[in-house]
Amino acid sequence: MRADRLVATLLLMQNRGRVTAAEVASELDVSVATARRDLEALSSAGVPVYPQSGRGGGWSLVGGARTDLTGLSASEAQALFLLVGPAAAASEDARAAMRKLVRALPHTFRAAAQAAAEATMVDSAGWGERRRNRPAEVTALQAAVVSRQQVRLTYRAGGDSTTVRMIDPWGLVDKDGSWYLLAGTERGQRTFRVDRIVEAEVTDRPAQRPVDFDLAAAWEAVVVDMEGRRSKTWATVLTDRQFVPILHDQFGRHCEVVAELDDDRSKVRLGAPTPLDIARNLAGWGVAVEVLEPSDVRAELDRIGGELVNGTKNGT
Repeated sequence: MRADRLVATLLLMQNRGRVTAAEVASELDVSVATARRDLEALSSAGVPVYPQSGRGGGWSLVGGARTDLTGLSASEAQALFLLVGPAAAASEDARAAMRKLVRALPHTFRAAAQAAAEATMVDSAGWGERRRNRPAEVTALQAAVVSRQQVRLTYRAGGDSTTVRMIDPWGLVDKDGSWYLLAGTERGQRTFRVDRIVEAEVTDRPAQRPVDFDLAAAWEAVVVDMEGRRSKTWATVLTDRQFVPILHDQFGRHCEVVAELDDDRSKVRLGAPTPLDIARNLAGWGVAVEVLEPSDVRAELDRIGGELVNGTKNGT
């Protein structure tokens, strides 16, 4: 697990003073490329890890921090827990390790470090709309969650219209590269897509957060609600087995293999809000995908095909 590796890398540096990516890779049984990415991630997050070039170079933990983590400053401790917290949420063992790490910090740092560890979670199951770029607003929103400060949010809800509202930021979720903000508003808990945030201005006004708020539980409730909306229509299709991973990319968790056939084809169920949404995703597949049911999806595909043919004729 990456959280374990990051902390192990940090402790290794505290013990040795200076390490190379190759030494980290050997100690942790990972590739040199993975070790280098972990070192760069620690440095980019604000943990005082710096590369030194030239002969005898490597990576050093600046400031003489000790293995009990008391050598980290408050901001560096927050940076570390922002980085490893989301990955540690995957198992109870990792969460137990995080609690031990928090207790290893100076008492005055613990609350902020715990808040940083709980500010973000990762949900790797996609909704068929994977994004790779981390929105610039994430860093400011994470800081607001940790410091419990209200944010003046300019948000594009749909089309070109925007709204401005004051929100209490409660937590962020990275869902397979798509980021969401869970927040309190005057109308209760709301979920905002970070890529629709036009501006996030962190104010000096204190934010309120329910004492019993649990980001993982709150996000699970959001997912259940969204899944219900996004899978009102299901279609059963036949396709070559080699194309199933592509359908998974298109439909995310709304792609279920229900049977593997003897002729190297798979029977797959696909879900979406409407028959038209399914048809639009399948229109470019041609004969590579055969829709067995429902008839509404086949009708939408026929209509789309007719529009394409008529459009071609009208353009000649």
